[in-house]
Amino acid sequence: MPDALPEKITVIEITEPGGAEVLHIGQRPCPRPNPQELLIKTHAAGVNRPDVLQRKGVYPPPKGASDIPGLEIAGEIIAIGKNVSQWQIGDKVCALLTGGGYGDHAIAHSGACLPIPEGFTYEEAAALPETFFTVWTNLFEDGALKKGERVLVHGGTSGIGTTTIMLAKAFGAQSFATAGTDEKCSFAKNLGAAKAFNYNNEDWSKEIKALGGVDVVLDMVGGDYLLKNIACLREGGRHISIAFQRGMIGEVNIVSIMRKRLQLTGSTLRARAPEEKARIARALRQQVWPKLGESLKPVIDRRFPLAKAAKAHKYMESGALKGKIVLTIA
Repeated sequence: MPDALPEKITVIEITEPGGAEVLHIGQRPCPRPNPQELLIKTHAAGVNRPDVLQRKGVYPPPKGASDIPGLEIAGEIIAIGKNVSQWQIGDKVCALLTGGGYGDHAIAHSGACLPIPEGFTYEEAAALPETFFTVWTNLFEDGALKKGERVLVHGGTSGIGTTTIMLAKAFGAQSFATAGTDEKCSFAKNLGAAKAFNYNNEDWSKEIKALGGVDVVLDMVGGDYLLKNIACLREGGRHISIAFQRGMIGEVNIVSIMRKRLQLTGSTLRARAPEEKARIARALRQQVWPKLGESLKPVIDRRFPLAKAAKAHKYMESGALKGKIVLTIA
């Protein structure tokens, strides 16, 4: 480990649970990596909805994780733990974190890092880990989406939505999406969705059933959407819950589950063990990283300087988002 590590780092702190105004610039002692960790000089960090929930006080970080928000970064390794062998100082990586991404330096577990793809900027690379880890594990592993199948994703212009549409297309599957405006529906279709439905004026569940249904639903909505999602599923369909923006409780039609032999599951990513995240990273590097390029890269809607993190959160909460938000760090 080099001797000349900074004494202090600049971070965004949550002063108390609340609105975006509770995000403030602060200084913290520079962390040192443990034997399995890396210290990364951060050049860009992704902004995700879990960051907003943490700021509001309803999604606390796991035990032992940093209280600084931020779940994904890209940058350069400047120090490595004594048991790390697969990375070297100077390597450029993107990383999935349990927290601490909103800062000019961050600690990452060595197994949750991936090389920055060739031709990608730091900003593009920082927009990869959270959504790509999430979509890969839920849609392709738990949901077992296959070539020729169909997937429905709600919030088709969100980071998860855009990643789902692009990855489904890359692996030969077809995607349907919902969104809140006609403009967003057009955006989703231009990105590769076969169909997109405005949930404010279309009966998307009825229309999808009329089109023959889908094999997988990737659901971030929960609540009253659950019953509609199940109605859309074909025989042997899989329903994957990853968030619950309309509530944690939803009705299910047990007879439909039995008749169509459906599977209902769900997961969270942040609290998974480092070994599990390392396994996912290896799968992404083998299966997805070779496909990344001009036709498969994250859609970045807005970039904000680190000091403007509050504005980034306000934009995410505005409902105007089409893709990812990234914080840029010198």
